[in-house]
Amino acid sequence: MSRKARAVTDEGLTYLSASKFRRITAALRDVQCVPGDFVEFGVALGGSAIVIAHQANGRRFHGFDVFAMIPEPSSEKDDEKSRRRYQAIKSGASQGIKGATYYGYRTDLFSEVKEAFARHGVPVDGEKVLLHQGLFEETLPSAELGTLAFVHLDCDWYDPVKFCLDRIADKLSPKGVIVIDDYHDYGGCRTAVDEFLSRRSDYSLEEGPNPVLRRTI
Repeated sequence: MSRKARAVTDEGLTYLSASKFRRITAALRDVQCVPGDFVEFGVALGGSAIVIAHQANGRRFHGFDVFAMIPEPSSEKDDEKSRRRYQAIKSGASQGIKGATYYGYRTDLFSEVKEAFARHGVPVDGEKVLLHQGLFEETLPSAELGTLAFVHLDCDWYDPVKFCLDRIADKLSPKGVIVIDDYHDYGGCRTAVDEFLSRRSDYSLEEGPNPVLRRTI
């Protein structure tokens, strides 16, 4: 892992494994000469977002999240594992990192995340680093997104994954990448990605713990 990835992991700001962080780091290196901004859908505690924002090198970083309880999986294409996971969260049984309160139960997560960004040297200034609070379908249409080089998609269920892919696919530069966090974790995410690939011949999938979609043309 990079030094910054290790720092946010040690601080308990991310659920990502070392192997997933290595994948993100490699993808970030791949797009250093690809035009466009960086985006994360599903910021949670901010750990991976901080790492991505650090690598933007003067480009804008946009982070999207409700910064509250995760919405329910609502599609018939979401699997039983997804529904059980949501019920555990809803019931109050979900455990936080290193004994801390689970992030979805916190009363002012947005402020906590902003403080973490500032603490790690990428303050949320509304110009180079922007956080958008709310449901993706409410915040993404009004966000001023231009061309994109890198996207980290970490939003679990079928509907949000499908929505984000459909909205950003045409904004990604050739050789730009979308890292999919939950492809091997939740069935709805996998289905949304597979359906997307069946419609988009200009994207390829590179397997791994968190597969990479790369725009080929």
